[in-house]
Amino acid sequence: MAEKKVQADIGFIGGSGTYSLNFPEALKDPKTEVLERDLVFSTPWGPSAPLTLFITGDPPRRILAAKMHGRIPGVSWGESSQRLFHAFMQAGVKKIIAEGGVGSVNHLLDLKDIVVVTDYIDFSMRRDVGLMEGYLSIMRRPICPSLHRVLVEAAKEAPLGRVFDRGVYLVTDGRHFESAAEVNLFRQWGSDVVGQTLCPEVYLAREMGACYAGIYLVVNYGEGVVKPWEHRDLKDLFFTAAPPFGRIILKALGRIPFNDDCGCKELRKPTLLCPDNIGRHPV
Repeated sequence: MAEKKVQADIGFIGGSGTYSLNFPEALKDPKTEVLERDLVFSTPWGPSAPLTLFITGDPPRRILAAKMHGRIPGVSWGESSQRLFHAFMQAGVKKIIAEGGVGSVNHLLDLKDIVVVTDYIDFSMRRDVGLMEGYLSIMRRPICPSLHRVLVEAAKEAPLGRVFDRGVYLVTDGRHFESAAEVNLFRQWGSDVVGQTLCPEVYLAREMGACYAGIYLVVNYGEGVVKPWEHRDLKDLFFTAAPPFGRIILKALGRIPFNDDCGCKELRKPTLLCPDNIGRHPV
C-alpha cells in the first residue's frame, strides 16, 4: 500500500487507446520521468488498482495514472472507479483527463477520428456509485472548458484523423457491443459516440471537486452505421494508433494550466439533506 503521502496535480485515466503501451515510458519523451510504479492506495472499498506516478511538461506536472480505468479483476467496474477516485482524492488531484476507444453513432464519424466530447447521456445501470455524502453535483456543464481546450489543441497539432471539438457520449454498461436497434435509438437521442466509461467517472470527479475532460478515439463503427465493423480494424487500431494517441495525451498533460478560473468548483454545492436542517423550517 502507498503508506507514505503521495501527491499529484493531475489524474490520468488510461483506457483502451493507450492500453497496449507501456505508458508513458514507451513514448521516450525527454520531459517525462516515471517516479514510481505500482502504487496501491487503501480505500473504504479495498485497495486501488496499481497506479503510476510520473512528471511531464515544463514546468513539470505530477501525474497519477491508472491503466484501463483502474479496473480490478473480480471487482465491479463501479467499485473499481470508487477506489480509483478515492486514491485521486488522497493524492490531492484537482484535474482529471480520461481517454478511451469508442464506437461511432454519428454517421459522419470515421475510424481514427478523435472526439473531445462536451456532454453525455447515461444509459448505464451503474447506480449509487459515489465517494461521500454531502454534495449536490450540478451536471449542466460536465466537461471542464479549460481541460477541453487543452485536449483539442493538442489533438489538432498531431491528428490521427479528424478532430471534433464537441460531441455527446452515450454511456452503456458493456461488456458486449450494442445492437443495431440500440445504436439507432442513441442516434435519435442526439448521441455521437458510444462507450462504457465516462459515467460514473464524470460524477465522481464532480463529487470530489475536480475538473474532468476526456478524449476519445473512434475505433469501430456502431452497428448499423456506415458498414459492419471488422475485428481486424479494431485490432489494428488497438496497436498502431496507441503511440500517436499517447503522444497527444502526454502533450496535453504537460500543458494543463492551474491558474485559470474554469468555474467547475462552483458546480458542486452542499446538500440540503442533512441532519442539521431537520426542523429548521418555522411552523
